[in-house]
Amino acid sequence: MRYFEKVSFSEFSKTTRLSLEDYNNYNLPKRSTKHSAGYDFEVLKDFKIKPGEILKIPTGIKANMNHDEVLMIFIRSSLGFKNNLRMCNQVGIIDSDYYNNEDNEGHIFVCIQNEGTEVKEFKQGDKIVQGIFTKFLTVDNEEEINNNRQGGIGSTS
Repeated sequence: MRYFEKVSFSEFSKTTRLSLEDYNNYNLPKRSTKHSAGYDFEVLKDFKIKPGEILKIPTGIKANMNHDEVLMIFIRSSLGFKNNLRMCNQVGIIDSDYYNNEDNEGHIFVCIQNEGTEVKEFKQGDKIVQGIFTKFLTVDNEEEINNNRQGGIGSTS
């Protein structure tokens, strides 16, 4: 079973500084067409990103998925082609145990860099990244792993 849900209002207000009204009005990611692979994430609030600037952007979203799946996050193709925007890590990898672990609610953030020559403006509700769920494989002779994730971004290092 896989699904998106909003982070708690406490997490939302702490990381976005937005109101309860904003929390009640933003959308969960959705596909734009019947055969789209990616679920589009929308911008929570207006912002601008200047040439050379890097921004960490909260999505207000967390993703529950099966243990043999991963959610990969990519910049939307049009933003890369038309505006030269990139995700700093190129592809975001959201593991299934990122969701509601002991020290982390699972809030998905993206880090965007403007490698273009013009300021790019985003308005609330604009689509910015897309997420694709996929299954992954592990090696057959792997030793049993007993560690459980505790924390958020970078917690498995």
